[in-house]
Amino acid sequence: MANIILASQSPRRKQLLEWAEVDFDIIVEPTDETYPENLDPGNVAIYIAMQKAEAVKPRARGKIIIAADTIVVLNNEIIGKPRDRQDALQILSKLSGSHHQVITGVSIWNESTEVSFSDLTDVEFHSLTPAQIEFYVDKYKPYDKAGAYAIQEWIGVIGIKTIKGDFYNVMGLPVSRVVQALEKMR
Repeated sequence: MANIILASQSPRRKQLLEWAEVDFDIIVEPTDETYPENLDPGNVAIYIAMQKAEAVKPRARGKIIIAADTIVVLNNEIIGKPRDRQDALQILSKLSGSHHQVITGVSIWNESTEVSFSDLTDVEFHSLTPAQIEFYVDKYKPYDKAGAYAIQEWIGVIGIKTIKGDFYNVMGLPVSRVVQALEKMR
């Protein structure tokens, strides 16, 4: 068993750590993703990541735990994962032609240290047609993605006008910052 545990079911986070050649195992426990209403969005993502790390602690003794949560923020409103097709269409219609922020909170724990941080990336979409939005939702079914999209899929290729910040943060993990934090913990 690896010395690092990824506390996430996200195939994108798994892929990013694999690309970084990090040796890890996955352990996931159900986690309540609610948060106190008074938290600002950057702290919401960290709070949920810490909850995910806390949930796997009993099964990860002596290991380093990496947990993360990604949120999308438009005009100070946190946009989560869509509930269904109609919700996904509405979310993407709101994001169309607009700037928003993608914030990933990360919590990395071992038995003596905890490092938590968030990374923010500004994203601007071109104006998307209703047909483009429907095509994307019906073909890619982005129901497990904050903001109802994945930047590495078709909509990112045709729909993203500008990005300021870490591309991989938008995928779900600011992997270079995670690797730097892991190096300091070893």
